[in-house]
Amino acid sequence: MFVHVVNFWLKKGLSEADILKFETGVSTLAEVDTVDVFSVGKPADTDRPVIDRSYDYCLVTTFEDISGHDIYQTHPIHLKFIEDCASLWDKVLIYDSESI
Repeated sequence: MFVHVVNFWLKKGLSEADILKFETGVSTLAEVDTVDVFSVGKPADTDRPVIDRSYDYCLVTTFEDISGHDIYQTHPIHLKFIEDCASLWDKVLIYDSESI
């Protein structure tokens, strides 16, 4: 399994319409046919020294293998999301892993 975790830090002061635009756009990524598991959410209400809650949204997707991920990266839905929403975030941090 290939796991793709993306943390987003949105720009400060976005309007409700811009936040909705981001949430709607990121949700379209579930439609990419190589995605096996899709989840997007906000930081959980947990508080321990090892937890980073500084991000605004976390996207978790899994794929059967790296080829599924590679298809996702160049898929028109993914590219459209980036085109439409990249102006809404200040920072993106990605963690990719493969099951052992």
